[in-house]
Amino acid sequence: MRIPSLITGGLKGARRGLSALTLGLGLLAAPAAQAAEPLRIGYSDWPGWVAWQVAIEKGWLKEAGIDAKFEWFDYSASMDAFSAGKLDAVTCTNGDALVMGGNGAKNVMIMLTDFSNGNDMIVGKPGVKSLADLKGKKVGLEVGLVEHLLLIDGLQKAGVKESEVSLVNAKTNETPQVLASGDVAAIGAWQPIAGQAMRGAAGARPLYTSADQPGLIYDVITVTPASLAARRADWIKLVGLWDRVVAYIEDPKTQGDAVAIMSAKVGIGPEVFTRFLKGTKLMKLAESRAVMKDADGFGSLYGSSRHADAFNVKFEVYKTPQDVKSYIDPALTDGK
Repeated sequence: MRIPSLITGGLKGARRGLSALTLGLGLLAAPAAQAAEPLRIGYSDWPGWVAWQVAIEKGWLKEAGIDAKFEWFDYSASMDAFSAGKLDAVTCTNGDALVMGGNGAKNVMIMLTDFSNGNDMIVGKPGVKSLADLKGKKVGLEVGLVEHLLLIDGLQKAGVKESEVSLVNAKTNETPQVLASGDVAAIGAWQPIAGQAMRGAAGARPLYTSADQPGLIYDVITVTPASLAARRADWIKLVGLWDRVVAYIEDPKTQGDAVAIMSAKVGIGPEVFTRFLKGTKLMKLAESRAVMKDADGFGSLYGSSRHADAFNVKFEVYKTPQDVKSYIDPALTDGK
């Protein structure tokens, strides 16, 4: 549900990435104007971010006194715009917040929207029943990106060494054709592309998903340091609105209306969107408070981000390890 593009640092391009040209421009771009203009927030096609469409269409932003303009993008284009100084904030994964910062577009994660709970997956071709079956085989995915991270996590649990699997670099939106060709034993993709791959290769099945490691992939809103400093009170209001959005989506009495709003935005049927929503664990602020405490492991945004940082450096997404603490401001979740 997030669209590929080419990026720098050895990364070949995808859902969680930026263009080298835009990153360079981002270093030269003037900061986003802070006063007397709406907060400019880039969002894209992922259930935890499309959720904001409910607040937009219900008029809740205005009710809460929030002057904000949500701007719709393909995923990577939203980060390009943020890095070029055209947005105050953007929705992205915690790992990609580090990618932007590691390449010059510093940012601060102010809230969690969700974590991926099954929508990211490693899909095996017919006859491949487990990750252990991938030993000595080829896997098609975008090297250095989040499905690669997911694969490594799964292989470690299955007792398979990274060196025992051959990676075939393939754009995520091309993985259905790659799997159908039979040239690889598995592919890594997120929904709806993973579903397309399984429909195109009868008998293909998920071998490992983000539901097998909750917290490996958190989704966030991240803000420029300048905007956060100048408009903190406005950002606090935005964060404070989130529980109302989640409640409307999860309440059986209003979920149908919420799904109709979100599915219309992305142009798919409500039944299909409901399935994707189940693969995304929306997080209320109370749940976020626990995750935004500094700790090791995937139960913490800090621990998960350190894991992503080590992965990004290892695969040369950027060269210098990032100071994860500087990327997270947990106080806004507490209204401070």
